[in-house]
Amino acid sequence: MSADTPATRSQFTDRRLRFRAWRGSRPFWAGLFILLGGIPIMYFPYANLQIGHLTLAMATTAGAGSLIIGVLLIVLGISLWFQKHVRVFAGVAAILLALVSIPVSNLGGFLIGFLLALFGGAMAVSWAPGEEPAAKSVKADRTDEGGAPEAMAAGGASEPNDLSGTSPSNGANGRHSA
Repeated sequence: MSADTPATRSQFTDRRLRFRAWRGSRPFWAGLFILLGGIPIMYFPYANLQIGHLTLAMATTAGAGSLIIGVLLIVLGISLWFQKHVRVFAGVAAILLALVSIPVSNLGGFLIGFLLALFGGAMAVSWAPGEEPAAKSVKADRTDEGGAPEAMAAGGASEPNDLSGTSPSNGANGRHSA
């Protein structure tokens, strides 16, 4: 590639930059934490742990409740990505579901799913959309504009402009009245 040919962005770079812009315009990390919090809450009540020849079933009587909580958390996480205006509802619902998962599904997925969903819900509630960058007006730099005007004294002589408003010529002594 010579110095005269312009460098073109690769397809990977273009997609990465578009994903970065998409991710920055919504509560992406909050949705990811909520989604990841739903997985252990949903998985652990149905898992069997094998230790040698010993099988430990972690199934609870509320396995269906754990499944429902996990699926709802996953749906809330995905909805935060694609429907950013439901962020407060989804955040509060994720916090409540995380709290309900403590007694229902093995201490909220052994506290892993509980903490992820709780943290993601708090992030979703506190997320605020950024302001669009305003178009700046281009103004020519002129030398005859921009300087502070000088105040004219009673005798016509100019004195430096005192912007503090505490000069003795206007009767102010530095105290400001409300």
